[in-house]
Amino acid sequence: MKKIIEILELSKRISNSILNKDNPDNKDIARFFEKEDREYIINNLVDKEKLREQYLLRKKIEKSKSENWKKLEKGKKTNIRYLVFLGRVAAIFIGLFTTIYFIQIKKAPSNEIQISEEVIKLKVGKDNIKVIRQGETREIVAVSGEVLGIQNGNKIIYHTNPEIKELVYNELEVPYGKIFDIELSDGTIVHLNSGTSIKYPVNFLKGKKREVFIDGEAYFDVAKDINHPFIVNADSVAVEVLGTSFNISSYKEDTEIKTVLVEGKVNMYNTHSPNNKIILKPGYKGAWNKSEKHTYVEEVDTGLYIGWISGELIFRGSTFNNMVRKLERRYNVSISNNNVDLQNKKFNARFSVNVENIQDVMESINKISPFDYKIIDNQIIIY
Repeated sequence: MKKIIEILELSKRISNSILNKDNPDNKDIARFFEKEDREYIINNLVDKEKLREQYLLRKKIEKSKSENWKKLEKGKKTNIRYLVFLGRVAAIFIGLFTTIYFIQIKKAPSNEIQISEEVIKLKVGKDNIKVIRQGETREIVAVSGEVLGIQNGNKIIYHTNPEIKELVYNELEVPYGKIFDIELSDGTIVHLNSGTSIKYPVNFLKGKKREVFIDGEAYFDVAKDINHPFIVNADSVAVEVLGTSFNISSYKEDTEIKTVLVEGKVNMYNTHSPNNKIILKPGYKGAWNKSEKHTYVEEVDTGLYIGWISGELIFRGSTFNNMVRKLERRYNVSISNNNVDLQNKKFNARFSVNVENIQDVMESINKISPFDYKIIDNQIIIY
């Protein structure tokens, strides 16, 4: 019972921190919970949908509150299994108690609460942002309460809904260090690489083009529909298809926007000269140079551009500077290179994100071209 009272006091302190727009004291939370549970708590505190779910849960619990507390008191016998159970229950209850505290003082969490940059975020309305936890199963619900689809593990699947008569967009943001998939309402599957955001209709409309907007990198497996062209907008470039598979990379920091075709046929054009369309064949890359405002086409090994889907990072004749950008995105690290001789040196290498951590990668590169470096948390400094 003493443990629960301490948790109640902790929930009040966290609530006050949020209301005062301060970050909750992580050390305070760490005294009670493991890392996974701490992330669960923080995500619950900033996810409005979960706060609503907790409110409804609270109402149910109130009906049988006295009976539930008697059951908890009977479990006073302390043993290892009880402590593990208590940690899990407490992680759930602390979100519930915090919600109650908010309601009691008649205040709601501020919209200005900062959501971690390291979580996947789904924007379903003007200011309604949901935190997506990989591996979860949950319904994707519109602001109106309508169920749009379901998250199943590391993928969100949208349902076709003929009742929706106007274009309504969702936006998904995948941070560095994570990848995620979505299946659009027409059956098109999109694999999203680290550091990517995409805006798309929750339901495509009959008689309208299927159009999405991307910043980052994605592999599209487009469902065939000859009556409804599919258009991917990426900065100054648009790629139009009817049904095909291709990879597009459009990171703000890169000098080129690249489209690599795996199957089918695509039209690629840019906003500066929209009538100057380029038709790509399978096995070819179309690249738009941002500074020169020029597109060129070349034959490529498509495997080098789509290996990231299965966790492979493949470099062929890549400068170290180009490798750094991909390593930072996929491993969620920051690399500061102070070695001038290293920056333009070219490498051939292949790494598996699922097998090798960033230290393994740095050691492998170091064997090819020795240099001094140190790793502090997620910061890598090269001398």
